Amino acid sequence: MTMRVLFAARDGLWPEWSPVLARLAPDMELVRADDAAVDPASIDAIIYAPGGPVEDLSPFVIARLVQSLWAGVERIVTNPTLTQPLARMVDPGLARGMAEYCTGWTLRAHLGMDAYAQDGMWRHDLTPPLADRRTVTILGMGELGRSVAAMLRGIGFRLAGFSASGRAVEGVEVMGPAGLDQALSRAEILINLLPDTPRTRGLLDRARLALLPQGAWLINPGRGTVLDDDALLAALERGPLAHAVLDVFRTEPLPRDHPFWTHPRITVTPHIAAETRPETAAPVAVENLRRAMAGRPVLHLVDRHKGY
Repeated sequence: MTMRVLFAARDGLWPEWSPVLARLAPDMELVRADDAAVDPASIDAIIYAPGGPVEDLSPFVIARLVQSLWAGVERIVTNPTLTQPLARMVDPGLARGMAEYCTGWTLRAHLGMDAYAQDGMWRHDLTPPLADRRTVTILGMGELGRSVAAMLRGIGFRLAGFSASGRAVEGVEVMGPAGLDQALSRAEILINLLPDTPRTRGLLDRARLALLPQGAWLINPGRGTVLDDDALLAALERGPLAHAVLDVFRTEPLPRDHPFWTHPRITVTPHIAAETRPETAAPVAVENLRRAMAGRPVLHLVDRHKGY
């Protein structure tokens, strides 16, 4: 039986995704969401990304799965028309990209690369410690957090982690919900990878940022809602933060007049830490679609109560 799948994402993604999906699943009929001839009641599954033409999911009465192209699902999980099972994207390429992003900025912070201004000054007293003398704390020890930890562990950093489950991760001292303050107090470099949920919004407020060691760096490629923007600016002005690398924001694109753009101790990157790449993500999507059609357990199913 032919599987009929609706591609419900912005137009620019169609040329990237459709050839890869067609090659991997020749038995799948992939249709575009803006095709007026498509009967919603004929759709077996939906490949979805925010910003596309589909917001009302209620007409898709036989769809067995909504497969998100994003790792974060906060922009769909609260949709009241969503009655179908929802799967988030766990893509090895996405995880690798996140690990490389976090490792690059961690090394920049650790080595003090910004201290060596090309001004004729011989700053021989700025030698950094070795990685095994530096503690990096990762907030969020899911798929992305574990990938980041594995790469940093290979360099030799001391790793602490925080997660709601407290589940053990090799080479990381993981702390559960009661250990958040302890995890922050040790974070010479803090990496936030927590999802956007009611429990995490505003988690990094003035009180919690004040727990960081003096001179700490913050790297946030997780979700902008976890960070209190005013608290961040205060922590940069009065301590303890030395620098913040921000890839995600409460409003995206970040407005041109936002103070983050011109702050001397903030680096803005435009939500590029972890992109979903068709060549590595399409096999995940196709596997899940086949599982849904066959009535087998779907991978990375979202728990709607948790929001991820």
